Amino acid sequence: MPETLVAVILGIVQGLTEFLPVSSSGHLIITNALIGEDTLRMKTFEVVIQLGSILAVVLLYRRRFYALLRPDAAHPGGFSGARGIYLLFLTCLPASVLGFFAHDAIKKELFNPASVALALVVGAVAMLLVERGRRPPSVTGLDAITPRMALGIGLCQCFSLWPGFSRSASTIMGGMALGARRDVAAEYSFIAAVPIMFGATAFDLFQSLDILKTSDIPFFLLGMGVSLLVALVAIKVFMGLVGRISLRPFAWYRLALAPIVFWTLRNYAG
Repeated sequence: MPETLVAVILGIVQGLTEFLPVSSSGHLIITNALIGEDTLRMKTFEVVIQLGSILAVVLLYRRRFYALLRPDAAHPGGFSGARGIYLLFLTCLPASVLGFFAHDAIKKELFNPASVALALVVGAVAMLLVERGRRPPSVTGLDAITPRMALGIGLCQCFSLWPGFSRSASTIMGGMALGARRDVAAEYSFIAAVPIMFGATAFDLFQSLDILKTSDIPFFLLGMGVSLLVALVAIKVFMGLVGRISLRPFAWYRLALAPIVFWTLRNYAG
């Protein structure tokens, strides 16, 4: 398959699934199996194109990020300025610490067919339970998020270190379980993804510097660009839907995807 087409396909998959509660890693497993690519270079490419997804969030929520950097933020008691940065710090801290110390163990022990498929199933069941037990939300805007809620969402985000669980699923469910309205939980999930994903991407890239070549730059930039454009659309569509529908359709989709990922990864590894 032409390299350009590979970059476009993987960029589409990454941009479409990164911020939906369906597991981008599960979809990339299937896509790579179909394409027939399983090299260290391609694994690095998958890391790099995440930067496109990150940039999509920064562009869509640029006013929010600008407010975080303003010392004279319009809502000093809300999600802006130093307080907003502190909330994001609390959310990113648990998964960052756990990921740093358990990175190698996660790569070695959890990235196998049974584990990834099980993560899809557990995440789906958790979605159904959260939706079933949902009460009228007490948090209807980002400015109402408290430090305690931010830390609670961060603890839930630790589940995203389990390949196949989904970072967005863990944080959206965490926000909802702690009283946030579904669309507010999703919006906070996207914004909180930027520092944690940037840190994880930078860490993985640092470990892969020895295999990067100048000739790879056009290939990587194409994948990033496609991921950026697709993520922009995916986030807008999801935010338009999440206020009107529950997470149940995504849960049922994950349950259907789990055996496909298990079969694909088992045969791919074999």
